[in-house]
Amino acid sequence: MALKYATNNALSNTTALPSAVPTDNLILISTQTASNSANISFTSGLNGTYDVYEFKFIDIHPRTDGANFAFQVSTNGGSSYGVTQTNTQFRAYHFEDDSATQLAYNGSGDVAQTTDLALITAEIGVGNGADECCVGYLNLFNPSSTTYVKHYIVNNQTYNASDISANNFVAGYFNTTTALNAIQFKMESGNFDGTIKMYGVKKS
Repeated sequence: MALKYATNNALSNTTALPSAVPTDNLILISTQTASNSANISFTSGLNGTYDVYEFKFIDIHPRTDGANFAFQVSTNGGSSYGVTQTNTQFRAYHFEDDSATQLAYNGSGDVAQTTDLALITAEIGVGNGADECCVGYLNLFNPSSTTYVKHYIVNNQTYNASDISANNFVAGYFNTTTALNAIQFKMESGNFDGTIKMYGVKKS
């Protein structure tokens, strides 16, 4: 097998890599930062370029104590949000003072054939103390398909207003065969701070 070489001798001078050299499969498309904002909306870049889109939530900090982080999608470029969806949720939590723990299904936070927001934080709520926030990611699969419904998977870690560490798992589907082309993140009530990055997962 022939060896592959970079196009220049010094790494700092390299302008291109040989085609056989692997690169990162996550391609950053867009970054948005909220500062006391009502929502973050991605109305471009969500198209058929990638089979999977991944959204990373970094230091999502609500202005309203105990508010839940949530999302919805659009089929009309963000003119409206509210695609019918069904999902399922479970969560694990542990109190900071070690007084209680739980691993359980969250029937009060799931949705069934509704156009409501999907709760990312699974009704635990995010604290608005100076050091409190939530982090996590959402994977949205093949949003441009006109054949299948659109599945998603969310994993989120929350520092709750009652000093709880909560790991929330949410998965579901948007029950439409129309292509999705926009997505919006917001608190269930009030504004928030934080950063969301949108990546495309490269086709192998």
